[in-house]
Amino acid sequence: MGRPTTKDLAKAAGVSLATIDRVLNARSGVRQATVERVHAAIKQLNYVRDISAANLARSKDYKLVFLLPSHDDEFIDTILAAISEANTALLHERTQISVIRAPANDPHRIAEEIDGLSTDDVDGIAIMAPETPPVRDAISNLEARGIAVVAFVSSQPNAESADFVGINNEAAGRTVGQLMARFTGERRGAVLVVTDTMQARDSQERRLGFDAIMAKYAPRLRVLASMETYGDPARTAQIINAGFQANPDIAGIYLMNHDLSETMKAVDAQGAPPECVIIGHELTPEARARLRGGSLDAVITQDVGHLVRSSIRVLKAKMASLGTVASQERIRIEITMRENMPENGAPV
Repeated sequence: MGRPTTKDLAKAAGVSLATIDRVLNARSGVRQATVERVHAAIKQLNYVRDISAANLARSKDYKLVFLLPSHDDEFIDTILAAISEANTALLHERTQISVIRAPANDPHRIAEEIDGLSTDDVDGIAIMAPETPPVRDAISNLEARGIAVVAFVSSQPNAESADFVGINNEAAGRTVGQLMARFTGERRGAVLVVTDTMQARDSQERRLGFDAIMAKYAPRLRVLASMETYGDPARTAQIINAGFQANPDIAGIYLMNHDLSETMKAVDAQGAPPECVIIGHELTPEARARLRGGSLDAVITQDVGHLVRSSIRVLKAKMASLGTVASQERIRIEITMRENMPENGAPV
């Protein structure tokens, strides 16, 4: 049997092609019982909609937006490059992708940007922002207006409608904990933990996983309270200086934030002990250079191109009321060290 068509679907559901079109495009004017009958037929026939063909027939474009933090750093740069690449690749699929920016530490400004989106201009949005009540409520309003949402990189678990595209951050924190416990051998001392803000869900989950492993496998190490930089270079230098001054026995540093440039500059200025283990997140150009130079021991990373492409696929599936392939959208946690960077011939 060939691939099921809308005619097959209409016959199986006992409705007209016009009704099938209304249901597939989530338009009004169809009774709930009929909608359920159509969805039952979709499942029975294993019907998969050809979205590109449907959009081409209607001369419809997907209008997608990525909302990113307004500050510039190397991790954001890699995301922007991946979005640009996807934008070019998806032109033939009638998909237009734009970017809006908002201050990561200003939830009301983020909510204003989200609330300002119109269904005339946007079909779906991927949001990279800390979880806060204003952002949660703004996301709920988006779905109520018919705009599809995914949480991107950092989850929004209290926004029920927002699917999440990113790594399991608690597992990432546990992974760092295992590396820290093993790399420090039997040494005792303090471990500094640094991030942009603990308001971000990814930082909260990473810290939770890290603490669980450190308590179980490395109680000899004293894990300090998280220090927040808020993305401010001057504040970063101050808190790293304070951390070193108060803890001369530093054995390890965990950089939970996505960009480690300013933090590593501050660590260099203080002069970390040669045996100090430093582990961060995201394989940015700075992280690559640090790994090669030996001042960074390991990086927990994720495929940014996969993150962007997956977000687009999930948004388009939500707009078409279709499911996704879970294994395709699962973002892997990867460990990168000097020995397995792409420059050395090993895939990452």
